[in-house]
Amino acid sequence: MAQTNYTKFEPGQLWLDNNGVHINAHGGGFLFHDGTYYWFGEHKISGKLGNKAMVGVHAYSSKDLYNWKDEGIALSMSNDPKSKLIKGCILERPKVIYNKKIKKFVMWFHHELKDQGYSAALTGVAVSDNVTGPYIYQDSFRLHGGILPLNFTKQQFDKAEIIENDSDPNKKQKVIDGAYFKRDFETGQMSRDMTLFVDEDGTAYHITASEENQTLLISKLSDDYLSVTDDYIRAFPGGRNEAPAVFKKDDKYYMFTSGLTGWKPNPAKLSVSDSMLGNWKSLGNPCIGTDEEKAVTFWSQSTYVLPVEGRNNSFIFIADRWRPENAIDGRYIWLPIQFENNIPVLKWVSSWGLSVFKN
Repeated sequence: MAQTNYTKFEPGQLWLDNNGVHINAHGGGFLFHDGTYYWFGEHKISGKLGNKAMVGVHAYSSKDLYNWKDEGIALSMSNDPKSKLIKGCILERPKVIYNKKIKKFVMWFHHELKDQGYSAALTGVAVSDNVTGPYIYQDSFRLHGGILPLNFTKQQFDKAEIIENDSDPNKKQKVIDGAYFKRDFETGQMSRDMTLFVDEDGTAYHITASEENQTLLISKLSDDYLSVTDDYIRAFPGGRNEAPAVFKKDDKYYMFTSGLTGWKPNPAKLSVSDSMLGNWKSLGNPCIGTDEEKAVTFWSQSTYVLPVEGRNNSFIFIADRWRPENAIDGRYIWLPIQFENNIPVLKWVSSWGLSVFKN
């Protein structure tokens, strides 16, 4: 099939690559490197096994954001039964950042072990000398075993009560107070939906849903981006957030998240902070539209916020419209982030181009 030359975005529609095939990069992350954009996402297959990692992480490249070239599989699943990354495990939301110090591309992702559902709750790391791969799998692990967050004292930890059963009437307060955190303190904290954010000074952060998806953890990465440091916080404990996507504007940090409804969409949430490891404040639902649109974030779930190169304060909200019954047919929702009274808002636009950004 001949290449389709796109000149605009059409959220929710089929989006064909240079081979005429619907782009297969779900839960995606993006990197701008040496004048080219790269899109990394979950390669899905059709049918019941679609949400298992049967192939790996797919990469695409683009000069204009509209038209994408298939760059193949950046990280391949293993056939070795001894590997954690064996074909048939779960690999979600891959994100890639470039480390100038070690001159390598570093990929992080949410990883669940084969045939264990979502119980492992690991974060994984892979590394490559080349942006499109092949990425070499390093390891997958839980976070911060035996380490207290910057915003959670030893006194608070000692007071926290571990939940003995899910019908505990005080469950929510106990979660806020650190019940799941305390339960997992020695073995390490859970990591599910995650993203990465690199600040202007090169400091990188890992943001993830933890504590049975009840609390977000925001962790500063090491200088080589290959591990987390001991500097981290619990954000919105008990707040039930997942699908984090972070960006920075005018020295403020913004984060989109979603609630917890499985594959079904729900109202988006927006929060703001003066620093990544600071005090995050909720700004409510960023969507402007009909009640139905606001209730389901235009039938999508956030995965990334992409700054547009060469255009100041221009950002694209990137989300997935999941189709779990046939995951390969999942669609992409790209919307321009608009600002009203300096607050990010999202409005449905069925067809749009980069010219919507002022500069």
